[in-house]
Amino acid sequence: MMLLKTTNMKFINIKLLLSVVLFSSILNGSAQEIITQPTAVQDTVKPKGQKQKIDGIIANVGDYMILDSDIDKAYLEISSQGNSIKDITRCQMLGKLLEDKLYAHQAIQDSIIVKDEDVKKMMEERINYMVEQIGSVEKVVQYYKKNSLEEFKTYFFDILKENKLTEEMQTKIIDAVEITPEEVRTFFKTIPKSDLPVFGSEMEVAQIIVAPKVSDEEKQKVIDKLKEFKKEIQEGASFYSKAVLYSQDPGSRSSGGFYKMNRKTPFVKEFKDVAFSLNEGEISEPFETDFGFHIIFVEKIRGQDVDLRHILLIPKVTDESLKEAKDKIALIKKRIEDKEITFAEAARTLSDEKETRANGGALINPKTQDTRFELTKMDPELYSLVSGLKEGQISSLQVDEDKSGKKKYKIVTVTNRINEHTADYAKDYIKIKNLALKEKQIKEIGKWFDEKIKETYIKINTEYKDCEFTNNWLKK
Repeated sequence: MMLLKTTNMKFINIKLLLSVVLFSSILNGSAQEIITQPTAVQDTVKPKGQKQKIDGIIANVGDYMILDSDIDKAYLEISSQGNSIKDITRCQMLGKLLEDKLYAHQAIQDSIIVKDEDVKKMMEERINYMVEQIGSVEKVVQYYKKNSLEEFKTYFFDILKENKLTEEMQTKIIDAVEITPEEVRTFFKTIPKSDLPVFGSEMEVAQIIVAPKVSDEEKQKVIDKLKEFKKEIQEGASFYSKAVLYSQDPGSRSSGGFYKMNRKTPFVKEFKDVAFSLNEGEISEPFETDFGFHIIFVEKIRGQDVDLRHILLIPKVTDESLKEAKDKIALIKKRIEDKEITFAEAARTLSDEKETRANGGALINPKTQDTRFELTKMDPELYSLVSGLKEGQISSLQVDEDKSGKKKYKIVTVTNRINEHTADYAKDYIKIKNLALKEKQIKEIGKWFDEKIKETYIKINTEYKDCEFTNNWLKK
C-alpha cells in the first residue's frame, strides 16, 4: 500500500509487528505454499553451548507443550517456502511458538470453538493442494517424515486446529480495537517530519460496463432444464452427479456444488434468501441471480450454518445481443468524448454494473477499501489497461469474460493521478488511519500478552533461560 521513506519509524514497534504478523503469516499459511526440497537446519541458530540432544519438552504454556523438534519443524516450514532461516535464532523461533501456544490456550479458556469437521475439511483441501505440488500422498508423508498417511493426518490435524484457534484468538483481540479521528490526528502529529511515510504513485479509476441482454426464450430454456434436474433428483438421481456434470459454477462444480454458509457469508442476497428459506432435504425452485439461474438443495442445517449444494446454469447470449451491447458501449464512449455527457453521468445512468454505478463508475481498491490504486501493486490486467492513459482519457472497448464464459463490454478511464508524495493528513487520511489502527492493535496485543503471561502457567527449560524474548515469558 505504501513506500516508506525511512525504516526508522520509532512510533511502530517493528519487533512486535514481526513477531505477531510476519511469523504468523509464514507459519499459519505455510501449508498452502509450494513445497520445495527442505533446507537443512544449521546448528548456528541454536543458543551458544547447546549440544545436539534427544528430543524433549523445552517449554509448557498451559496445557500445551513445545518440543525441541517443534523448532526444527518451524524452520522446515519456513525454508520449504524458499525463505532464509539464517537470521532467525532458535530463541526467536521459540518466542513465536510460545505466542502461538498462548493464543491457542487462551482461545480454549475463552470458549472459542473450532469444529473438528471444519478442520478435517481444511486438512483435506490442503493435502490435495500439496499433492498437486509434489506429485503424490506418499511424497507428502515422506516430506513430513511420517510413517503413514494416518500418522501424518493425526499430526497435521493437530497443527491446523491449533493454528485455527490461534487465528480466532488473534482476530478476537484485534476486532475489539477501534480508533477515533482524534486518535488518528494525535498519531500523525507524533510522527517526526523526517519519519513521515512516502506514499507511492497512485491513480483513481472508473469504468462503465454494458452486458448483453439475455432473451426470455434463453432464460426459459435453463429454467426448464433446472426443473427437469429437480424432478430427476426427487425421483432418486444424485444431486452431486448432476452438479459435477452440468453446473457452470467453477468454484463448486468439482465438489458437487457444495457450499457451507451462514448469514455472514458473502453470497449475493437472492442466493442467501433462498438458502435460508429451505428446510433440510428440500430443493428450491429455479431462481435468478446476477450469475444466472440456480437450484439449491439443503443437505444439513447445523445451527446457524447450512450445508448446501447448488447447480448454476447460465442462459446463452446470442450474437445479436453481443453486437447490440458492443454498439451501445461504443456510442456511450463517443458521447463522452464529444462532451455530450460526463463519464460519471454515463456510469450512473447507463452502466450495467450495480456495484460501481452509484459512484459514477469509481472502482474500489479491495485491499484498502478506498478509491486509490498504487501503481506498483495494481492488478496486472488493470494496470496494463490504464497505465498508458492520461487523466480523463478513455480506454478502447474491452471484452470481459468470467470463468463461466459470460461476456460483457467495458470502457475505463483514469479520473485522478496522484504522484509519489510525503504523507499529508488531509489527502491521505484513510492510509494514516490504517497505520494508526495497526499501531493501536499492536499495542493491544502487547498488553494482552503482558496480562495473559502473568496468569498462565508457563515453564521454559534451562537451556533457553538466557534467551532475550520480545515478551516476558521468563516472568522476570
